[in-house]
Amino acid sequence: MQVREINFDGLVGPLHNYAGLSLGNVASASNAGDTSHPRAAALQGLAKMRTLLDRGLAQGFLPPLRRPAIGALRGLGFAGADHHVLRQAADADPVLFNNACSASSMWTANAATVIAAADARDGRVHLVTANLDTMLHRSLEAAETFANLRRVFADERHFAVHAPLAPGRHLSDEGAANHMRIAPHHGAAGLNIFVHGEERGGRFPERQCRRAGEAVARLAGLNEDGALHIRQSAAAIAAGAFHNDVVAVANETVLLAHPQAFDEDARAFARIAELMPDAHLIAVEGVSLDSAVRSYLFNSQLVTLEPGVMALVLPSEVDRDPDVKAAIDRLVAANNPIAEAIIVDVRESMRNGGGPACLRLRVPASEAAIAGIDPAFLLDERRWDALARLVESWWPETIAPHDLRDPDLWSAVAAAHDALDSHLAKG
Repeated sequence: MQVREINFDGLVGPLHNYAGLSLGNVASASNAGDTSHPRAAALQGLAKMRTLLDRGLAQGFLPPLRRPAIGALRGLGFAGADHHVLRQAADADPVLFNNACSASSMWTANAATVIAAADARDGRVHLVTANLDTMLHRSLEAAETFANLRRVFADERHFAVHAPLAPGRHLSDEGAANHMRIAPHHGAAGLNIFVHGEERGGRFPERQCRRAGEAVARLAGLNEDGALHIRQSAAAIAAGAFHNDVVAVANETVLLAHPQAFDEDARAFARIAELMPDAHLIAVEGVSLDSAVRSYLFNSQLVTLEPGVMALVLPSEVDRDPDVKAAIDRLVAANNPIAEAIIVDVRESMRNGGGPACLRLRVPASEAAIAGIDPAFLLDERRWDALARLVESWWPETIAPHDLRDPDLWSAVAAAHDALDSHLAKG
């Protein structure tokens, strides 16, 4: 059975802003309080999608969640008309208000963990919605993301969409950003690698719990030999690798990682090699953890262009670091499936702490399963053009920090969401 991988990118929302809400995310913290450019951010993300679409890859998108999160604020006791709720929250609790304004659902790598049909006992693709419980602004997304995923992947013959795990730090789940899969090809049974943290007293939170990965494996019906749980290194987290996908990326037979990505790195790589002896396990030497985090070298998309031939889709920031650029040149020249580096501009997302890999959720699907996906969320040239025109017409050009309290902005953002909803309703 032929299986294609579809990248579902998050469409950057009209309230994209720099509030610096994510502790441990170096880029997010360093750009807090700056003026954002929502229209440019969304168009940059769309341009990345178009680049892959033009290379013949399957491309989808997930819509942004409505923000400000008025429903969440109502659940916390703020009442009245929408603008009154927002005004009360902004005056009474500015920190809570800023969390309710986050557009972080754009990073769909955190939407869910995806388990391929070939690995699940019931032969369906499983999507386990992430609870994102470590960070307040992200925890507000879980129920809405679950509803979005159920809408997009509604065909229960081919997809099983699971509700988020119960909230709480003991089950904190950050989704696909801490999950990798190695397999001979997308349609074959493979090894699912779940990367977790652990409370070790560091200055940044270790967001992914091992229990969460174990629960995902059980919910998806993974065989015991189809799952491997390894721990992210404390050094990587301290350097700003708040998710595993900041220091490692995998695709089919290739796993690309920083040498300090995992605890007991040699043993972790040896165990992976034992379970998947034909895999290309590449530890990238000559790049410091700081350079890896600044450039988001590993937060790249590793995609299959044709059987046995892959490309790395990298942010333009990699060109600014000579060590990183040299490492990419060595990778492309070496004897491995990575034959090309594709550079994309996602600067607005990068400044808020998310690179190309953060922006997409990978879903392997057979032709029959693809037929069961809501076509409004699968892109072709016509649908891409329509989305780009919609963004150009409705997304705000800039948002400064003080603008978040402006009722005119609330109205403009609501109108942008209404325009997108109307567009999607037409299919």
